[in-house]
Amino acid sequence: MDKFTTLTGIAAPLPLANVDTDKIIPARFLKTIKRSGLGQFAFYTLRFDEQGNERPDFVLNKEPYRKAEILIAHENFGCGSSREHAPWALLDFGIRCVIAPDFADIFHNNCFKNGILPVRLPRAICDQLIEDAKLGGNARITVDLERQVVVRPNGEEIRFEIDGFRKHLLLNGLDDIGQTLQHETAIGAHEARQKAERAWVPGLAVA
Repeated sequence: MDKFTTLTGIAAPLPLANVDTDKIIPARFLKTIKRSGLGQFAFYTLRFDEQGNERPDFVLNKEPYRKAEILIAHENFGCGSSREHAPWALLDFGIRCVIAPDFADIFHNNCFKNGILPVRLPRAICDQLIEDAKLGGNARITVDLERQVVVRPNGEEIRFEIDGFRKHLLLNGLDDIGQTLQHETAIGAHEARQKAERAWVPGLAVA
């Protein structure tokens, strides 16, 4: 998992509440267990019409937001089903941070497990950031995880809160597997002891 330290990028304004995981990636695209290649299906029904043509009025179909790395939305982002494909699709599209007043719990947890930073900020501040984002590519927003601040294009810094352990995982690029591998030496030593002490157990005997 890639580390998340400081991100300065284009922010896409998405002033919608209750954006559910089926909007983020429709169920018909969940046939794969691969994390790559899902970005093309992100927000599919919002980005494309029934014939597969782009909807020109949707923000991610406009420049410079096609290259957005930050998404700013309204309340209850990521509600609906628990599909982990939702953060996979966002990440594959290029989104590394979502800013909203609040998130559905499972989606919130899945973001951290996949290297996306979900930032909770009050609705009024999200609306300010949405207006900033509407200014386009010259109005970039910075998200500094180490300092826990979002920096507006005018230089104003807005502090956000985050669980200390989750912050540590993102800063160090540690997913569940990465956390386990930190203890690889201890795990190996434990397995060696088990083989020596319980050689009579089938499958544990030292070769």
